Amino acid sequence: MKIPELFERKKPVFSFEILPPKKEASVSTIFETVKGLTECDPDFISVTYSAGGSQNNELTCEIAARIKHEFYIEPVAHLTCMNSSKLDVRIMIERFIDAEIENVMALRGDTVAGKEQTDFKHANELAIELQRRCADRIDILGACYPEGHSESKSLEEDIHNLKYKLGAGTKVLISQLFFDNDKFYSYLGKCRNLGINVPISAGIMPIVKKQQIDRTVALSGASLPPEFQKMIAVYGDDPQGLYNAGIEYAINQARDLIINGVDGVHLYTMNNADVARRVHDGIKDLL
Repeated sequence: MKIPELFERKKPVFSFEILPPKKEASVSTIFETVKGLTECDPDFISVTYSAGGSQNNELTCEIAARIKHEFYIEPVAHLTCMNSSKLDVRIMIERFIDAEIENVMALRGDTVAGKEQTDFKHANELAIELQRRCADRIDILGACYPEGHSESKSLEEDIHNLKYKLGAGTKVLISQLFFDNDKFYSYLGKCRNLGINVPISAGIMPIVKKQQIDRTVALSGASLPPEFQKMIAVYGDDPQGLYNAGIEYAINQARDLIINGVDGVHLYTMNNADVARRVHDGIKDLL
């Protein structure tokens, strides 16, 4: 099923993101995670892709295909382009089509030290390539940033750049993680005022480990509202306390978003099925 059709049929759409394991030998572990996620009846599961063209990228297609054909859940395969040639992209598109993958998340990806930029500079250029080669076979999703992309001069410029993605065929947007729902609502209003009317799913990441604060949160650039900072201050040195509090924070975020009519909630699971199940349990009455 094409993901845009899901958003036409129901609201909110509930979905997960998973990451291929770093070592191919441990690929079986990801399917234990997927098995756990199926208990939450997600509408789709997205599978990430490395910006550096690493061996993990070989697994993206394999994992997405097995999610579709063995677990009967619609997959979204990520595809980055910053360090890929048109040939690289064409080969990967052909693999997706052979695996009957119908939805691709077109991303620029991060720059990789020592690796030359090739044929693509922006995600919309990858979307154009996807449209040109397989518009009838694959629907395109894209990323958006409620607090602006780190390389944009302003939030307004970043929102204007979204129109390039839509013009290139992107039909659904999934947001970067955020912790302040007011920031998301403000962003959504600005998008709609500029005529960006495609579904925008809200990206939520439960923070359940202290190292996530130092790494993931810092890299995302997401602002930290007072209630989030208070949670960290209280539970920063209490691993189990932070685990529980982080899940509760994500549940409260998601419930507020759903009550206020969000198109979808996309949970960044970090391959932790227990966290995903507990968040699902906390919002399933609204789904």
